[in-house]
Amino acid sequence: MNRELNFDKSPDGLIPAVIQDAETGKVLMLGYMNQEAYEKTVAEGIVTFFSRSKSRLWTKGETSNNFLHVRETLIDCDGDTLLIKVAPAGPTCHTGDDTCFQEINTGKGQFLNYLQHIIRERKANPSEKSYTASLFAKGVNKIAQKVGEEAVELVIEAKDDNDDLFKGEAADLLFHFLVLLEQKNLDLDDIVAVLQSRHVKQ
Repeated sequence: MNRELNFDKSPDGLIPAVIQDAETGKVLMLGYMNQEAYEKTVAEGIVTFFSRSKSRLWTKGETSNNFLHVRETLIDCDGDTLLIKVAPAGPTCHTGDDTCFQEINTGKGQFLNYLQHIIRERKANPSEKSYTASLFAKGVNKIAQKVGEEAVELVIEAKDDNDDLFKGEAADLLFHFLVLLEQKNLDLDDIVAVLQSRHVKQ
């Protein structure tokens, strides 16, 4: 069901917008938007708030160039709160901190979920220019074979001392593994659940 924002719920026409890093899952800041700020954010793909202190629209990064590039916008069940997932172009807080809550914005594990989403989109909406779509077109046997090839290449690189090449092969293996999961209609969370169950048993 499509959800719509209701700015009339607030006396001042403002709703809170939680800003989250799309890759790390860290909450970066909280701001407020009126309808104009929200529409500008959606149209331009860069987060714009309504500044309560300045009583005007305020695009985050307009002076620092640390813009917040929108990746996804979600509306809560009551239609009066936003969750905006972004790619930050630098520190978010005016103090120079990564977040306004003094957290270090590290941990790229969340990016795997984002990548999984992109892979799913490539499968659902294939393009001739997409390498990922070409893998799906070849079927599960070819995808599984590719995973095997990448695994062998990773083992070979593990015997050497070139960390950059090893990381590259590890990334290739992980990417093709995610493609294989999608071909099997499985989610990365399904595999994590198995690991969690094993951890509990230990």
